[in-house]
Amino acid sequence: MAPLDDAGPLPAPLRGLPARALAARYAEVRLASEALVAHLSPEDLAAQSMPDASPSKWHLAHTTWFFETFLLGPQLADYAVFDPRYGYLFNSYYEALGARQPRPQRGLLTRPSLDEVLAYRAHVDAGMARLLAGDCDEITALVELGLAHEEQHQELILMDLLHLFAQSPLKPAYQRPAPHPVTDEPGPLDWIGFSGGLVEIGHAGDGFGFDNEGPRHKVWLEPFSLADRLVTNGEWLAFMDDGGYRRPDLWLSEGWARVQAEGWASPLYWEEAEDGWRAMTLQGQVPIAPECPVAHISYFEADAFATWAGARLPTEAEWELAAQALPVRGHFADRRRFTAHPADPAGSGLRQMFGDLWEWTRSAYGPYPGFRPAEGAVGEYNGKFMSGQMVLRGGCCATPPGHTRASYRNFFHPEQRWMFSGLRLARDADPKVAMVPRAASAFATDVLAGLSRPHKQLSAKYFYDADGSRLFEDICDLPEYYPTRTETALLRAKAGEMARAIPGGAALVEFGSGASTKTRILLDAAPQLSVYAPIDISPDALAGAVEALRRDYPDLEIAPLVDDFTTALDLPPAARNRPVVGFFPGSTIGNFRPDEATAFLTSARKLLGEGAAFLVGIDLIKAPEILIAAYDDAQGVTAAFNMNLLTRMNRELDATFDLAAFRHLAVWNPDEGRIEMHLESQAEQTVRVAGRTFRFAAGERLHTENCHKFTLAGFEALARPAGWRIETVWQWPDPAFAMVLLHA
Repeated sequence: MAPLDDAGPLPAPLRGLPARALAARYAEVRLASEALVAHLSPEDLAAQSMPDASPSKWHLAHTTWFFETFLLGPQLADYAVFDPRYGYLFNSYYEALGARQPRPQRGLLTRPSLDEVLAYRAHVDAGMARLLAGDCDEITALVELGLAHEEQHQELILMDLLHLFAQSPLKPAYQRPAPHPVTDEPGPLDWIGFSGGLVEIGHAGDGFGFDNEGPRHKVWLEPFSLADRLVTNGEWLAFMDDGGYRRPDLWLSEGWARVQAEGWASPLYWEEAEDGWRAMTLQGQVPIAPECPVAHISYFEADAFATWAGARLPTEAEWELAAQALPVRGHFADRRRFTAHPADPAGSGLRQMFGDLWEWTRSAYGPYPGFRPAEGAVGEYNGKFMSGQMVLRGGCCATPPGHTRASYRNFFHPEQRWMFSGLRLARDADPKVAMVPRAASAFATDVLAGLSRPHKQLSAKYFYDADGSRLFEDICDLPEYYPTRTETALLRAKAGEMARAIPGGAALVEFGSGASTKTRILLDAAPQLSVYAPIDISPDALAGAVEALRRDYPDLEIAPLVDDFTTALDLPPAARNRPVVGFFPGSTIGNFRPDEATAFLTSARKLLGEGAAFLVGIDLIKAPEILIAAYDDAQGVTAAFNMNLLTRMNRELDATFDLAAFRHLAVWNPDEGRIEMHLESQAEQTVRVAGRTFRFAAGERLHTENCHKFTLAGFEALARPAGWRIETVWQWPDPAFAMVLLHA
C-alpha cells in the first residue's frame, strides 16, 4: 500500500516527523506484534486452519521480510540478508519479487522454527535501528507504510488465531475470560438523517493514508438515514427465529447458494447448546450476549438481515460522510478485550462508528476516479484486488488504535466471515421505509431467546422498569431483607478501622457507585482521602450524586467516570499517580457467576494497579430459612417485584401472561451456593409473547435471578487467582455479612 500526498496517490513522507520519533514508533509496533503471541505455544503459532488464514509464525516473518526487502536491502549499504531462502517462504503475493510458498500451504512450514523467526526479527530490527539513526527524509513514507502493514497483520493474527482455536474440540481461550458487561440494553434503533448532496470523500492528504483511499473526489448522495448503532445479537436472534436462514426471498442469489452449500444457520462461531446459543471468542466459548453487536457475518448475511428489517446497507460514501466529523474513538485493540461492546445506552447520535466491528457497506471495492497504483512492487498491494470484493469501514476491536480513519477502506469477499465484521442499517429518506420489526428490540429478543431455552430463563436486569425500581426500594426497607441495613451497620461500626487502611492523599474508587449513599460513611471516617472516583454506567445517577457530594465535601476532589465498571480500563486523571483503594459494597459481586467474579476481580486489579487495596462487601452463607425469607418476604413485596416482570412483558411485548397462573418462588441452591428466584407455572398453559407462542408445563419454572452467597474460604478462592490476598475481614455476626480488605 502506498501513502497519499496532496498531489495524488504517490509515496510521500510524513512531513516534519523526527527520526527519533519514527524509530520509537517502529520499535513500538514491532514489539506489539510479538506481545500478541508471547504467551502462546510454538504449536499455536505454526498451525493454519484454512487457506484464507496464515500461521502466526508466518505473519511475524512476513512483516519482517517487508522491511528487509523494501528498506534494508535497497537502503542500507552493508546490510547482510538473514537468509536468502526467506524471500520465497515469506513473500505474500508480490509477483514482481518472484515465486513464493503457496498460500494454502503456509502451515506446512515447520521450518524455520519459531526461535529462528524471532532471531530473524531481531536481525532486521537491528538493521532498521541503524537505518533510522541516519537521514530518514527519503524513507519515512515507506517506513510508515511498513508499520501500517504490520498493524494490519496484528489484526490478522487475532482473526486467524480465533479461527484456529474454534476448530479445536477443547475450545481454548486466547486470553482469560472477561466478566460479562453489566449494562443496560442499548435501546431501540434510532435513525440519524443526512441531507446528502454533492459531497467529497477520500483521504484529504494530511498524514498517512493508503493509496486506495484516494484521490479525494466528489460524489452525489441522495438524502439518507443511518441507524445510530450496530445490529445486536438479540436482533439477529429475532431474524433467525423468523426463518432468516431458511427464506430465499431475503437473500442475493449467490448468498442463498452459499447458505445451501455450506449449511449456514447462524453467524460463524455460533453453536446452539442446551442452555442457549454460545459463540467462540478469543476468551473461549461464551454465552451469546443479546445486547452486544452481532459479529463474524458475511456480506451476504448482512444484506439478508437488512432486507428482512426493511432497510439496506449504507454505501461507503454515505458511511464516510457520516463519519467525517466524528472523533476516531472506540473499542480498539488497546483495550485488549477483543470483543465488540454494547452500544452506550446513554450515548446520543451515531454510536460505534469506530472500533467494535468492521461495518459492511453495499459498495463494491473498486478504484476511485483518477486512482493509479504506486510504481514498483509496492503498488501491487491494493490495485490488483479491485474486483469481486466489498468494502467495510470503521475498524474493530482487534484493530490497533490510530490505525483507522474515516477514509480507510477495508475489503473482503462477500462470503468471508472470519474477520470481526458486523453491520449498521441504512435507508433512503422515505418515511414509508419500514423500521426494524418490533420483535427485534433488545428486550423482546432477550425474552424470546430466554423463553426458547430448554430451561426458561430471563435476565434480572429487566426487573428494573419504573415499577420494579420502586418495588426494589420497598424491598430494602423490609424487616426480612437484611443485606442493606446489615452492611450499613457494619460500615458505621468499623469505618474507623477501615479508614486506617487508607493512605494519606489516596483516591477511593467505587465500582457501580449509584447514589454513593454508603460511601459517605467511609468518606466521613477518612478525611485523608484526596480524591473520590465513582464509576457508574448511568450518567444521570452519577451527575446527581456528584453534585451532592461536591456540595457536602468541598475539600474532596470528585472525579466521576461514566463507564461500565466491569470493563473500565483507565482511572480518571485525578486518581492516577497516587495510592488507590477500591470500594465495592452491596455484595454486588454475588450477582456474578464464580468465573465471572474472578474475571471481574482480575480486571479491577488491573484498573486499580499494583499495590492497591480493595474493600469488597460479601454476603455470607447462613441458615437457608433466613436467606429464603429475604427473597420471599411475608408482605409479598419481593413476589410483586418478581411478578412485575410478567406485567412488563404483557405491557411492552403484547404478552398474555395470566399472573394468577404463576407464583413467586425463592429457593436456596446449596450446590451452587446461591439464592434463585423463579416464577412457577401453576398449570399447563400457553402464552403468547411478541407474536410467538410458548408452552409452560404445570410446575415448570421461569428462572429470573441468582444471588451467590459466600464463605470466607470460598471468596478467597475466587480472589487468589485474580492476584488478590485477603488482609483483613470485618464481619457482622447476625445476619452474617462481611467487608473484606484485599491487597494486590
